[in-house]
Amino acid sequence: MLKVGVLGAGHLGKIHLKLLQQSPKYDLIGFFDPIKDNAIKVSKEFGYTIFDTVDELINAVDIIDIVTPTLNHHQCAKSAIQKGKHIFIEKPITKTVAEAEELRDLVKAYDVRGQVGHVERFNPAFTAVKDKIDNPMFIESHRLAEFNPRGTDVPVVLDLMIHDIDIILSVVKSKVKKINASGVSVISETPDIANARIEFENGCVANLTASRISMKNMRKSRFFQKDAYISVDFLDKKSEVVKMKDVPKNPDEFAMILQNAEGIKKQIYFENPKIQQNNAILDELESFADAIMNKTTPIVSLYQGTEALRVAQQIIDNF
Repeated sequence: MLKVGVLGAGHLGKIHLKLLQQSPKYDLIGFFDPIKDNAIKVSKEFGYTIFDTVDELINAVDIIDIVTPTLNHHQCAKSAIQKGKHIFIEKPITKTVAEAEELRDLVKAYDVRGQVGHVERFNPAFTAVKDKIDNPMFIESHRLAEFNPRGTDVPVVLDLMIHDIDIILSVVKSKVKKINASGVSVISETPDIANARIEFENGCVANLTASRISMKNMRKSRFFQKDAYISVDFLDKKSEVVKMKDVPKNPDEFAMILQNAEGIKKQIYFENPKIQQNNAILDELESFADAIMNKTTPIVSLYQGTEALRVAQQIIDNF
């Protein structure tokens, strides 16, 4: 078992504490939270051990799980890495790209592992179809949320859209060529609604929309590629794959067949992959334990977390 400590005992921090305590791969040593009243309350309610300082907690564990406000990510992670500790760090990886690049380089220098909490990579609706997404050329994503004051200290791009940025970068094997974006502030001091169009060097285009002042919640992405369309509903945990194949010699009488202007016929096949229900946060935490034990690259590396932040910042700079 790997000794782990959690920095931050807010809403998400408490979820991490609970799951780490349940996991057979971890030995939860304790946590640190700068708000003493909250720390005492969490400790009394759940029995977790409180540490008086960040350094004391870092010294007592193998892994630091950083679930603090983004502003503190860099310093907390840097302190842990320089003491030879592995780090799990919530998204976005840091406040600035320069900070992220420093952490990315530090994990190499100190030979430790780091993973970023882009939890949608572990969403069962996505994992059920990710191997079927092959060279998509058009992607559309909508991530809409009802208003919640938590998270409004950062633009909606860093709060919500960055999830879809990471997903898109994980399936498009090409460099970003051009970004156009617009954002509007409605309630917050930073944009609450944003739209971005990302063009890649291989010709793929991704159109992303994010809002945190919608009337209903929606988290959907659609991937269009040669002879296939793949839909992922991250919220309702559903996926659909629509494939077009050459029409067989003797098609079924109920087959859906399309014919283009050149006379080429294609038969449409519908697939609804079986979704294996899971706890995505637990899966991402345990996958990090596996990466450490097996000395493999984490599923969402610090390099990937840095690239997602880089694109997010480019979007914000385009407003």
